[in-house]
Amino acid sequence: MTDFTGPTEFQGTIAEDIRDSEPDWAPWRTPSAPDGAPNVLYLLWDDTGIATWDCYGGLVDMPNMKRIADRGVRLTQFHTTALCSPTRAALLTGRNATTVGVAAVVNMAQGFPGHHGRIPSETALMSEVLAERGWSTYAVGKWHLAPPEECHAAGARRYWPLSRGFDRYYGFLDGMTDQWYPSLVSDSQPIDPPATPEQGYHLSKDLADRAIGFLRDHRSAAPDKPWFMYMCPGAGHSPHQVAAEWADRYAGRFDMGYDRYREIALANQKAQGLLPGDTELSPINPYADCTNPDGLPWPEHDTVTPWDSLSEDEKRVSCRMAEVFAGFLSYTDAHIGRILDHLEETGQLDNTIIVVMSDNGASGEGGPTGSLDEFVSLRAGRESVPTLQKYDEFGGPGTRMNYSNGWAMAFNTPFKLFKRYASHEGGIADPCIISWPRGLSTCGEVRDHYVHVSDITPTVYDLLGIDPAGTVKGIPQKPLEGVSFAAVLHDSTASTEKHTQFYSMLGTRGIWHDGWFANTVHPTISAVPHVPGWSQFDHDRWELFHIAADRSQIHDLAADYPDKLDELKALWREEALRCNAYPLNDLSLFELIARWAAGAADMSSQRAVFIPDTPAGRTPNGGLIRGRSFALRAMVSIDSADAEGVLFSQGSRPCGHALYLAGGRLRYVCNFDGVEQTVTSSEPIKLGHSIFSAEFTRKGTGSGLFDVIGDVVLSVDGRAVGSLTGMQMTGFDPAQPVSAGRSVAYSVSGDYVSPNPFRGGVLDEVTIDFSEPGEQHPDAVVQLGFTSD
Repeated sequence: MTDFTGPTEFQGTIAEDIRDSEPDWAPWRTPSAPDGAPNVLYLLWDDTGIATWDCYGGLVDMPNMKRIADRGVRLTQFHTTALCSPTRAALLTGRNATTVGVAAVVNMAQGFPGHHGRIPSETALMSEVLAERGWSTYAVGKWHLAPPEECHAAGARRYWPLSRGFDRYYGFLDGMTDQWYPSLVSDSQPIDPPATPEQGYHLSKDLADRAIGFLRDHRSAAPDKPWFMYMCPGAGHSPHQVAAEWADRYAGRFDMGYDRYREIALANQKAQGLLPGDTELSPINPYADCTNPDGLPWPEHDTVTPWDSLSEDEKRVSCRMAEVFAGFLSYTDAHIGRILDHLEETGQLDNTIIVVMSDNGASGEGGPTGSLDEFVSLRAGRESVPTLQKYDEFGGPGTRMNYSNGWAMAFNTPFKLFKRYASHEGGIADPCIISWPRGLSTCGEVRDHYVHVSDITPTVYDLLGIDPAGTVKGIPQKPLEGVSFAAVLHDSTASTEKHTQFYSMLGTRGIWHDGWFANTVHPTISAVPHVPGWSQFDHDRWELFHIAADRSQIHDLAADYPDKLDELKALWREEALRCNAYPLNDLSLFELIARWAAGAADMSSQRAVFIPDTPAGRTPNGGLIRGRSFALRAMVSIDSADAEGVLFSQGSRPCGHALYLAGGRLRYVCNFDGVEQTVTSSEPIKLGHSIFSAEFTRKGTGSGLFDVIGDVVLSVDGRAVGSLTGMQMTGFDPAQPVSAGRSVAYSVSGDYVSPNPFRGGVLDEVTIDFSEPGEQHPDAVVQLGFTSD
């Protein structure tokens, strides 16, 4: 076991003359890992249920995940926290998520010891531990462990990757991003995407390119030094986006529907030895008839529509959504394969510990119908239901889709429910593959031991011979809570020291103890306006399952073993108190937003300023236009009558607005659910300095929850040159960038193609002045909502 206690005391001698002095470099020497120490690759997929990949019984072809499985071990009882940020926090620290302050996604932090969303230094990340022991460290892809108020160009960066032990980083800080037009960070600098979809760009390919680039640089500079890479693609989180040719590979694959898919997947899982032969298929709507003491029903959003009740058109749309999702995963798998190829070609693959996993179960956020654009559904208070009219656009830049919760149940076969539900296997049971050919003799085997994500890093420390106790960066560390299962990887007959694992997520509760599992029946937070969370936790019904024999949580034994249930309920409370799980939180999104806004920095600024040639903005001001009258002004010097391009852009299709020059005239466009409302100046632009402005005056509310209606006046130097009455405007998405001098998202208007930079003059700055108080709560919905997890 390799210990590291930090810098040593100086052991040399110091005389008046250096000739008589003895140096000692030990206190300042760069740490070095043991000779032959293995590399470590964490490959963390997003929102991928256990019955998705072919190597776990699913129908999605993942040849490179199978390639890893054939050289390693598949875990059949691997579990996560049921949500993104908490799983990542537990993985990287080797502790329970609430212990390190990440009870839910960091966007929902609530200011309690287990809920603040900032991993403390006394619970160091694996990157910090390995960096002090001689490994180079690289992070690629999704991060989602930094407070959103710090995720901008002037952010403090205290919780960004390079502040938490990583040497290099390339990816996106939030919980999701557009795969065609992502919001990117290189090391600690926000950047524009390096290319466009028209140039062949897709984030999955870009991330693989950067990962291989990091590894090539590393091998060139220090070929004998081991490395740790934390690779987190956006797949399969929404938006599900991929080129049609990849979706088309699955044409007809899912025509049997999600009910039949579940039967096929369960049979495959049994055939592959992943589940016992007597495992039963859970009901598709196990709690549809449940209510709380006040009569609040089980959320309709979390209720699955039986396949046979769909119309033929609805079935066709639903199947295409599954095809897009599958193509998205397979495309990403192909690019992960390029990383594996690089490791094999350079002789590194056999001595690399690879850990593949998903961060939670498949996503049910698409609801019963699925969603063509989750942002429209969430922010406009109405469903953005996919239709045949948009069929050919599915997966393209104009859609940000998620499949229906019926497919979530299918991809979580045979379990109940889906992501967010820590009370049920559908939320917490996930695929996990571990491979290390040089250190493990196992190839193509399975392990049935109960494992939690917090156990992964302690196990890797064990395999590396590292004791992480002591100090990291000079700070004393809290004990690890995860339990190593390294012995199990070597020998299927070995046992682990793990006996208990508690769960708490968004009002749901569960606890595993020596083969038994107790859970509450309680829905997670609600995204439906004016529908509160169930609360009344004391009235929750608890279920009890002997999950070692009843993996699908079918046979509730609470009435048969009341003492066992009481034992587990008491144990859950004990663990929750120890790990800072309280207070329990099932507040609706709107209640959460109100609490968050009350404690957040003042967002009622009357002016926002955007400078060209600076990183695209993701500041809170970017989301504050909805609901407010405003004046958008661009200070421009025109040098050519052919000047054109984007002066200002916020959002994309189907919700965004932009001020730009085209055809020698000034134009303002507001895209409302795909309908372009454009005002064009009545006269051509003139040479010289001008102030171009679009002033919007709110007149009333629209039909959707967050819609407004108003009049817009287009002006040049204060003189009106165009107007439009009755313009409809919906809430703009603060997860989409705000930019001056170009567009870095899918173009708001079909009149141009991003980035369409401004040329033919000089843009000084763009300002937005608000003439009335803002309604900041609705504008935070997406930032705090399910789509950011």
